[in-house]
Amino acid sequence: MLDGPLETFSSLNQHKFMMDGRLREKGNPMAKKYVARDPRTGKPIRMDKAAAVDTSYEPVGGPWAALHPSDIMSLAEGTLSERQVRWKNDTLTLTRKHGVRGLSHVPQHMILPAHALLLKALEDQEPDVRIAALDVLPEFAVRRSNELFDWLSVLLDDEVPSVRIAASAALSRAAPTFPSGVRSSLENELRSPSKQRSQAAWKGLEALSKTWPDVVADHVDSLLLEPDVHLRRRAAKMINAIVSRKTSAVWDLVSWALNDEDAQVRKTVAKSLPRLAQQDTRMGTMFAERAIMDVDPDVRLSAIKTIQKLNRGHGRARDLILAGARSSDVRVRRACVDLLPKLMDEDELRALVDDLLKTESDQGLVAKLMQYRFDAMLEGSEAEKNAALAPALAVPDIDKEVLLAQGKRVGMAPSTPEQPAPVSEPAEPAEPPRKTPSVEVRRPTQDELMGYHDDDDDFPDDETAFI
Repeated sequence: MLDGPLETFSSLNQHKFMMDGRLREKGNPMAKKYVARDPRTGKPIRMDKAAAVDTSYEPVGGPWAALHPSDIMSLAEGTLSERQVRWKNDTLTLTRKHGVRGLSHVPQHMILPAHALLLKALEDQEPDVRIAALDVLPEFAVRRSNELFDWLSVLLDDEVPSVRIAASAALSRAAPTFPSGVRSSLENELRSPSKQRSQAAWKGLEALSKTWPDVVADHVDSLLLEPDVHLRRRAAKMINAIVSRKTSAVWDLVSWALNDEDAQVRKTVAKSLPRLAQQDTRMGTMFAERAIMDVDPDVRLSAIKTIQKLNRGHGRARDLILAGARSSDVRVRRACVDLLPKLMDEDELRALVDDLLKTESDQGLVAKLMQYRFDAMLEGSEAEKNAALAPALAVPDIDKEVLLAQGKRVGMAPSTPEQPAPVSEPAEPAEPPRKTPSVEVRRPTQDELMGYHDDDDDFPDDETAFI
């Protein structure tokens, strides 16, 4: 039994797929969809639709594309030893390996015999023929993959080094599209002592993270349990590639990696915490709280960067910053002190600074804390105090007109321009005041000034006044 579901035209329903697609610009039918299933449960594996890769491979071009389909079949079968074709203004002689390489170009009605020829080529005695079959395997598997991945797993251990290299390359190319078909082969190659084989497998796993991130999470889950620290470090790097998925599986991977005994594993996964905090504040805060207490300074610094992505003025993040300002790591203290002015007002900040200055030993932080505590109104020079009390610069007249036109206030001026007083009907003109006759002003005489008066003035002119 194969590791995963493979396309076949047999009567078994569990391995039956509809081939309803067509090769782009080739007019040949081919598979349009591939459904990856978990080999343990048989359930479909969820695929990341946003980064889904089109499984309709475009056949790789080459001189074999100039062959007639019948010649391709004859060359691959070996009944035709060679065929000359014109390719890029040159005449080339093609042999059996070229015919095998061109099997992906045959029309749909030739798929079944072409598939049989490909299986035959995978077990051929000639290494060049086996290599050609491995080169065409990933793109041909989209149309019909029955037994192909079984042969791929066999050829990964071929006795010829060049065949093994071709098999590793085929595994890396096929992994993003056939995760269940190559699952066991990929697990073995990731742990291979051969550097070339393991690198090809890791390359396939990285490509798989863009199409089937849930499958990558399963691989990383098992890799974090390996005693080999190098495997755990590579697995921690893969967490960064799938941390954007808001799933409990990814959160479990982050949690386990933060508890790893190797500091490099913890530092690697801690770098993914800021991205995690942007997507899920609650989980980001929880992991930052754990990372800030780590013995490694780089892990603690990543925790501070995570806190900077959180809502610093509310909840647990504020408490973490205040606690970090008293950390034994000067880098953590410096990062947290930089955030203090954004958390509290001036009076509260000065009170905290006075408390921090009692224990702070770093001169750079002491100078920064002194700046936070400095109040120009109370402790500044005469010029600084006057500058704090100096009036604001005058607003240009044109700016005043614009602001008033927008209904905004300028200084103490009203927010709306003054309206002209209403025009009332003119009142009737009042009569001009009458002129009074002028009274002649008599100057006093010398006698009057001296107080002398005539005697006649004491008696009235009219004598009858005494009668």
